[in-house]
Amino acid sequence: MTSDDTRIPVTLLTGFLGAGKTTLLNHLIRDPDAGRVAVIMNEFGDVGLDHDLIEEATEETVLLQSGCLCCAILGDLAKTLEGLIAKRKAGQISFDRVVIETSGIAEPAPIVHTLATDFGIAQAFRLDGVVTLADAATGMKTLDQQFEAVNQIAMADVIILSKTDLVDPFDLSRFEKRLDGINTSARRIRADQGCVPMGTLFGLSAMRTGVSTDELDDWLGIAQETVKPDPLAGLSGLAPAPAPPAAFTPAAPAAHDHRINSASITVAEPIPANVFDFWLDTLIALRGPNILRMKGILHVEGLEYPFIFHGVQHIFDAPVPFKSWSGTDTTSRVVIIARDMAKAELEASLEMLLMRCKAGNPSQEQSGGMMVDTTNFPY
Repeated sequence: MTSDDTRIPVTLLTGFLGAGKTTLLNHLIRDPDAGRVAVIMNEFGDVGLDHDLIEEATEETVLLQSGCLCCAILGDLAKTLEGLIAKRKAGQISFDRVVIETSGIAEPAPIVHTLATDFGIAQAFRLDGVVTLADAATGMKTLDQQFEAVNQIAMADVIILSKTDLVDPFDLSRFEKRLDGINTSARRIRADQGCVPMGTLFGLSAMRTGVSTDELDDWLGIAQETVKPDPLAGLSGLAPAPAPPAAFTPAAPAAHDHRINSASITVAEPIPANVFDFWLDTLIALRGPNILRMKGILHVEGLEYPFIFHGVQHIFDAPVPFKSWSGTDTTSRVVIIARDMAKAELEASLEMLLMRCKAGNPSQEQSGGMMVDTTNFPY
């Protein structure tokens, strides 16, 4: 990856049925601060865009008075994205970023896979972040009944709380604590009548050149901790978990929440490349389909800069060198959010990484995983 990443950023907008995605989109395409946005939706007839925004409609594209445009997913997201980039290159349309609105019952992972694995798409687009709307009024019941909604929360970089004016403070607090139990690293924002500042929707991923230390910490969830964990605490070296929020017991058991767990680790010294790849390859081989997201910053022995990485299941983006690194802190941080894996199992896997680093290289074999190749790393 070069220092000039000209790919178009893509924001994935998800949330269960009725959470308020269309209301947010209507605000977005009216806001001049959003810039020129291509919005990809499932069906025009179901989204409810304000009619006074529409200038011209064709079978595939809706042009809007704001200068933005909307497209329908005509059975294949890749084809829709390819059509957009072809028209952009031909000078027929102009846009700076893409927002993809999923259906209410869709899981984000397949779209993330498309952006990462389709060669033509990956050359033109990059994932900028996952934004999930959570309905404060009906969210508790939805999370109880719909595991897709739990997955949407788990994969979010930002969780936007909608309809907060319809619930009392106590119920809202309970809902927020439940969201914390599913995804502690996602930033949370309360919408005002479906409106949020544009700056909260874009520039979410640290998988880009020029990212700042504060932005990286925010992406990893470090900025939300009042006290940073001590990487030397405990015999295993695993950082102690931050104090959990006040216990919450719903009227009915949260049948799905326990299926999502997260864990993190800090490793103080640079990690041998083959140690990390061996660990990652083993974890993916055993539990790949259950890894909802993995992200972190990794200091590799022999490399001048650390790099930032991100993956969903067995698919990883190309690592990005963190060239604004201060050069003093060599602590690697790995965060995993997984489905149907006990927290103890996640922590044991991460502890294996730490213990292998202390013991030395586990094997000289070339492993799979992310393949940290020090000879071809783009510095």
